[in-house]
Amino acid sequence: MSKTPLILVTNDDGIFAPGIRVLVEEMKAFGKVLVVAPDKPQSAMGHAITIHSFLRLQRVELMEGVEAWSCNGTPVDCVKLAIYKLLGGSRPDLLVSGINHGANISINVLYSGTMSAAVEGAMEGIPSVGFSLMDHGIEAEFAHTRPVVRRVVANTLQHGMAQGICLNVNVPRADHGPLKGLRVCRQARANWEDEFETRLDPGGKEYYWLKGEFRSEDHGEDTDVWAVKHGFVSLVPVQYDMTAHHAIAALNTLDHAL
Repeated sequence: MSKTPLILVTNDDGIFAPGIRVLVEEMKAFGKVLVVAPDKPQSAMGHAITIHSFLRLQRVELMEGVEAWSCNGTPVDCVKLAIYKLLGGSRPDLLVSGINHGANISINVLYSGTMSAAVEGAMEGIPSVGFSLMDHGIEAEFAHTRPVVRRVVANTLQHGMAQGICLNVNVPRADHGPLKGLRVCRQARANWEDEFETRLDPGGKEYYWLKGEFRSEDHGEDTDVWAVKHGFVSLVPVQYDMTAHHAIAALNTLDHAL
């Protein structure tokens, strides 16, 4: 790439989360950086967009030499506003989202604001990558994620990405031990067993708090769950076309007459 790349950075943990600072620091070595991220945590927002309320952008001082804006909307709102307001409809050369505090493996990709921002980038024709660290703690150690980010971003800028595809990258937590390398995977078949705990507010009224346990019965060694469990960085290509193409032939055997 001859010109200096323009890289859009966003996340779902909020513009002042430690993970996005790491990502911005690494992106400065690759090109010009524009940050547009939520003004507060927006985890598990999925691909939500704001249509019944106002949206605002506010310039913030995040890092020297970096243009940064906070948005009161969702991660996908951030991507849309970056493209259509701040960039006047032009597209950045790369979109990176994260580094998320917590896993986005398997079914979590559907709930993730981090990955929804990357999917939105793919929908806009932008090479996009979502990065997540398997550690929810605010004091999470990110140093070992830096070479992963550099390797994936360098490869993406050099080779581009297939149309309609983004990458979901998950890094094991620091205390898991030395990383064994990158592993291209499929999304594991897994689910959350949901539970709603009944609690009482200070006024004595009931409310419900979502809990749950992540369960995977998929024991394939080609999955993201297996990879991160065994010390690898998982890299899963994600598409926004949710058509079950394999089911079309069976459905075509139905009587289509009405």
